[in-house]
Amino acid sequence: MIVKNIFGRFFAFWALLWFVVTMLLMLLPTWLLGLVKEPKRTTLFIQLSRIWMGVWLPLAGIRLRIKGREKFKQNENYVVVCNHNSFMDVPVTSPGIPGGNKTIAKIEMAKIPLFGIIYRRGSVLVDRKSEESRLKSYAYMKRVLDMGLHMCIYPEGTRNKTNEPLKDFKEGAFRLAIETKKPIIPAVLFNTRNVLPQHKTFYFWPSAIEMHFLDPVETSNLSMQDVKALKEKIHEMMWNYIEQHK
Repeated sequence: MIVKNIFGRFFAFWALLWFVVTMLLMLLPTWLLGLVKEPKRTTLFIQLSRIWMGVWLPLAGIRLRIKGREKFKQNENYVVVCNHNSFMDVPVTSPGIPGGNKTIAKIEMAKIPLFGIIYRRGSVLVDRKSEESRLKSYAYMKRVLDMGLHMCIYPEGTRNKTNEPLKDFKEGAFRLAIETKKPIIPAVLFNTRNVLPQHKTFYFWPSAIEMHFLDPVETSNLSMQDVKALKEKIHEMMWNYIEQHK
């Protein structure tokens, strides 16, 4: 265990070094994308992010396998709901989702120097302590879907620090899907917690990560009275899938 902790700190330094180097290469093209109108701006940013992660993940010793991309139909956009175990989740989900997409994200991370520029480009920012911010972010997510982009949401709200497959879901993602009549695609991440364990500081362990997209769930025939039932249905789907494949 002592040896693994030592190597974990070494790998953390190595991964952080290459993250910073590759991030700096991303800054100028990301900034220049501000000259491009939406939704093309976000689509180009996600393509750029795929190149970035395609370089950084192997350098950091991460082997990524994505299953179920064919669930996304051409010329259709979705609300993607994903489990949330680690800070590694966002770097995997944003470039892993086929097509242009934005992710709901904490506004605090956007304040990090330099990194915040990139973080803002691919995110719908929300201050969870502010009711006004939550309302604005919800309206923005509707605009994202209206533009034909996918909207990725972590319905657990925060990282799952329990030993259970999932925490309880909040209703926002399911209200959004029903109100906009967009299908939901559940997405399940495996092993991101192994890379960045929540109980260790400055620790990184190279691992294989998987992202599985499940079957779409239609919402076009649902009303706001069905939010709770839809939330519970998706929770059960994802819980059972995690239990069967872990």
